[in-house]
Amino acid sequence: MLSSEPSTIVLEGTLIQPSPTAVTGASARCLRTLSDVREEVAQSLALRMISKARTVDGVRIGVHFTFSKKDDGHFLRLVTSQIRIRLPSSRYLFAIATTGASPSSHFNRSSTRTSNALVICGSDEDDVQRAVLLASSKFLGRVDAVRNTGTLLAASVRHIGSSSYDEAALWDVLSKSVRTPIDPLLPPPGSRSIDQLLSDARSKLERMTPQQAYDALHDPTYPMPVFLVDIRPASQRAREGGIHGSLIIERNVLEWRFDPRCEARLAIADRYDLKIIIYCQEGYTSSLAAASLHELGLLNATDIVGGYAAWRAAGLPGQIRPPSTVSDEESYQLSQPSFVSDDVIDGI
Repeated sequence: MLSSEPSTIVLEGTLIQPSPTAVTGASARCLRTLSDVREEVAQSLALRMISKARTVDGVRIGVHFTFSKKDDGHFLRLVTSQIRIRLPSSRYLFAIATTGASPSSHFNRSSTRTSNALVICGSDEDDVQRAVLLASSKFLGRVDAVRNTGTLLAASVRHIGSSSYDEAALWDVLSKSVRTPIDPLLPPPGSRSIDQLLSDARSKLERMTPQQAYDALHDPTYPMPVFLVDIRPASQRAREGGIHGSLIIERNVLEWRFDPRCEARLAIADRYDLKIIIYCQEGYTSSLAAASLHELGLLNATDIVGGYAAWRAAGLPGQIRPPSTVSDEESYQLSQPSFVSDDVIDGI
């Protein structure tokens, strides 16, 4: 027996509750179609995006991901049309994408790749075209098809929304696309000088003098494993000398070698409380490097004030106890310095 009660429809996270009136006779002619429901949901989504938009140099921008069981570029175009209706005289730039798994591209039905729809719409054609160029570099190798109509880009992008990178990348695209051109000789808003970067980095560190670093490296009661890391390039180590027993890990691979989450990490980098003492030649690059390790969660990472030059000026030995877990008499061998060679760390 068929029920006369209308069913509830859930689409794009919006609850659509039809009238409780029985579906009989003339009232059946008043029922909304699926097209009506999609139009209503598109209106709701457009209003949500407008209300949550950020403003950059007087331009409204917004990024939104919406789940769909199929790659529905048509639905996203409905949303963009609603945005245009509600912002007839405003300057804006929005990016909308579907995130549901799709067996084929919306624009290429014969494709076997998993793609979803991405639409970038704006009130200014120049803004959209800048966004097109930037987005193409952000999703390099993942775009299956593109339709560019001036103020609207419709693209089919593989696996979009599958990681936090995609949303951050789209926000960056929109922000850069609408910024007002500035004097190329003046620093852009929000930029920082190298002195500011260095000051900010050092504010996170408990920096050590060469003597403090030497003492920590040779203190058997120190509460966590301690490692001395030389991040200088090979040419500088060959010219200036070094500290035997330190780990040689050049700056370009440092984060990969010490991130416990990374497959390319060193065997010793299996915990987050390591005391990693970094040194460069004079103690500048080492501060930036140590702060970068803090971003990975290695909050005990630090560096040596004055770097290797200060170590040598302090008259400290050119050899330390090599990093080891074996007994003292087995580990401290002056004739056998322990370090990670360049051959081991080349490549990622």
